[in-house]
Amino acid sequence: MEGMRMDRRELLAVAAAALAASVLPARAQGKPEKARLIVGLGAPASLACLPLTIADRLGYFASEGLDVDLHDFGGGLRTVQAVQDGGGDIVAGAFEHTISLQGRNQPYRAFVMLGRAPQVALGVSTRNLPSFRSVADLKGRRIGVSAVGTMSAMVALLVLQRNGLLAQDVQLVEHASPAAAVQAMRAGQLDAISHHEPVMTLLESRSDVRVIADTRSLRGSQELFGGPVVGPSLYASADFVQKHPQTVQAVANAVVHALKWLQTAGPSDIIKVVPESYLLGDRGLYLASFNKVREAIATDGLIPDDGVRTALRTVTRLDSSFKGERIDLARTFTNDFSRRAKEKFRA
Repeated sequence: MEGMRMDRRELLAVAAAALAASVLPARAQGKPEKARLIVGLGAPASLACLPLTIADRLGYFASEGLDVDLHDFGGGLRTVQAVQDGGGDIVAGAFEHTISLQGRNQPYRAFVMLGRAPQVALGVSTRNLPSFRSVADLKGRRIGVSAVGTMSAMVALLVLQRNGLLAQDVQLVEHASPAAAVQAMRAGQLDAISHHEPVMTLLESRSDVRVIADTRSLRGSQELFGGPVVGPSLYASADFVQKHPQTVQAVANAVVHALKWLQTAGPSDIIKVVPESYLLGDRGLYLASFNKVREAIATDGLIPDDGVRTALRTVTRLDSSFKGERIDLARTFTNDFSRRAKEKFRA
């Protein structure tokens, strides 16, 4: 009997140890290997970057042991280049870049999704094109984008291509600053504009543009891209992700925490947190912009497999020379970090 009691005690001890081991990863986390980080952005005031703003302003990064600099590098490709040159650690931008980079033997991995849609709208100038009838009318025209290589440019080019026009049929004009984009449109310097919120709602509200393509909603996004989409995401070099897993986990935790906060945040909550300079001088308009993209904001940071496949089709469609069959999509992203963060915050 004594032997039986020993076996039972040993069994209970083993069971307790196994339970602790299964619970520990979800509750305990080591300190970030790199506490001070630079996250490169193309448009900090864009609502596409709102989860990062929330994580920063509400102290979620700090609570994860991070000191994060949300740095404006002035555009998608510039941000990627800055990180590659050592000027930053993580990119906030179009997921499609991870696919393009892998095609150039530069492996990058996305680890948390900020949005379920690009949150970009394409509108034509009511001043310069009052009799606009079709996308063909944009041939030879000037289209404003936040920067070449950003999702705003991708959306514009995808709309053109779907209507028989090529990139060389138009002139893309960069306006990274929301205020500069609005001013250029109102001054008649642009014939159309493809941009994020709150720029587009501001121009719509004063009848400066007529929207002809809209990815601010899930439906509009799927119609243009032909399937579910991976919206703006955070990604870093595969080497950085491998060498700094606790840092990446801390970032994912902070962002997923912010995504959960946004699920129930009201208008007054948003206005209290967002910097005054992001509101473009009109709080009501900013909230109207937020309502237009609210459903497009990610809920838990997880990247959908079908959205990744849509991204590959998009890159291949916009660049006929791109060898899509050589891309290993499984290496462009990981949901490991967002999944743990989701469990931690029950997002």
